[in-house]
Amino acid sequence: MKKENLKRWGEESQTVNEGFFDIIKEMGLGGNIVIIILFVLSIAAIYIIIERYNTIRKNSIDDKKFLKEIKDAITNNDLDKARNLCEENNTPIARMMFKGLERINQPIKEIEKAIENQGQFEIYKMENKISNLATISGAAPMIGFLGTVIGMIIAFQKMARETQPSPADLAGGIYTAMITTAAGLIVGIIAYIAYNFLVGKVEKAIFKLEAKTSIFIDLLYKKNNATKE
Repeated sequence: MKKENLKRWGEESQTVNEGFFDIIKEMGLGGNIVIIILFVLSIAAIYIIIERYNTIRKNSIDDKKFLKEIKDAITNNDLDKARNLCEENNTPIARMMFKGLERINQPIKEIEKAIENQGQFEIYKMENKISNLATISGAAPMIGFLGTVIGMIIAFQKMARETQPSPADLAGGIYTAMITTAAGLIVGIIAYIAYNFLVGKVEKAIFKLEAKTSIFIDLLYKKNNATKE
């Protein structure tokens, strides 16, 4: 009895495997090319999602100890210590503060401009590659629909060649049409959700940078006013 069950299970497994490879074969060259393109886009999307998420998370770390040390150093007029702290702390806010400290003897407007320029560069680095997700989210469904068109062309070609086409003759085109459409939509939906999620994370990081920069500039204002007095 057990041998019969094992034999039956083996035959069912073989049928499933053959069916899967038959589907791939029936999709033809056009369908396989579409699937390969969608697979490449999915790998690219996953890489961008993981890489950008880690980068944004790293740049969004709220180091209160660093900010307190910077505040104490500027209050005590120890600018060399403040510069060293910025160089040791490799974060966007530290690099923005360092640009401001480099121009500490210049008018406050020049300091603000230097910080703003560095801030724009830091924002660009955080937003880099995220736009590629928007491209993938739009392109993947369109490529999937291209596979649909290819599949329907294959189906109609077989109908034209055969006087009495059977469902099996049309299966390849229908498989291509449905599989490529589903694959394109899956890749596109994942990329679209990830794009909006990462954009939200970047906006939150920018808000934190602006808040910390405002505190830093206020410290410089107070220092300049104290020096004049």
